[in-house]
Amino acid sequence: MTNPHIPVTEDELHAYVDNELPAERRGDVEAWLATHPDDAARVRSWRTMAEALHVRYDGIVDEAVPGRLEIERLVRQPRKWFYAAIAATLAAFIVGGGVGWMARGASAAAPSAIQNFTLHALEAHRLYVVEVRHPVEVPGSERAHLQAWLTKRCGWLVRAPELTGAGLKLVGGRLLPGSGGPASFMMYESTSGERFTIYTAKSEAEATQMRFSSEGKESALFWADRGVAYVVVSSIGDRGRLTQIAQSVYDQMEKPGG
Repeated sequence: MTNPHIPVTEDELHAYVDNELPAERRGDVEAWLATHPDDAARVRSWRTMAEALHVRYDGIVDEAVPGRLEIERLVRQPRKWFYAAIAATLAAFIVGGGVGWMARGASAAAPSAIQNFTLHALEAHRLYVVEVRHPVEVPGSERAHLQAWLTKRCGWLVRAPELTGAGLKLVGGRLLPGSGGPASFMMYESTSGERFTIYTAKSEAEATQMRFSSEGKESALFWADRGVAYVVVSSIGDRGRLTQIAQSVYDQMEKPGG
């Protein structure tokens, strides 16, 4: 017997996504998600990430692990071991370009705060940049409302930078769950259809200089200042263009009233 009034923990949310939550608690979690939209959004995001991992790596789940790793016990449960390793090393692989045996290196270092933050930004970009009818919650035509709403919900001054000089129009933005609280998400589009996104949230990471990373066709530039981190993401693979956009965003974030 469980108590539906007991707050749902983050561990229970993860167990729910992984289908490892006790059956008697599942109904309580689903009732909680129905009345807590931020947690529901986090669950949807985690499921999207898990589905992407399955699509990308299911083909090599049952490959033999190199003998030098000496993890025979884990080999007896290849699927569970594989996805645990993927979750722990994916961010480290993305930032810095990852070389070698993805998720096979059991000694891989834990991802840094910058890597984790960039991973969240890349996943948000991939999830929404392909949307045609519903890429944002608030349209770019309501810029003032969008900035005020996100500022109130996020707890810091959120700006939607003016990027018309770079050939980009504000599509709009939305509120997203971040690893440590709310995150703001802005989307811009050129006349040719190329899209850039700006993901912003509070972070303990410190990097006043921009940090570049890429995975596949996505590229990202990260920086942080005064407890707030920013990532500008692009899918066009043009680092020069991405740097131009990110620099314009950076300049406007630094200038009061910009």
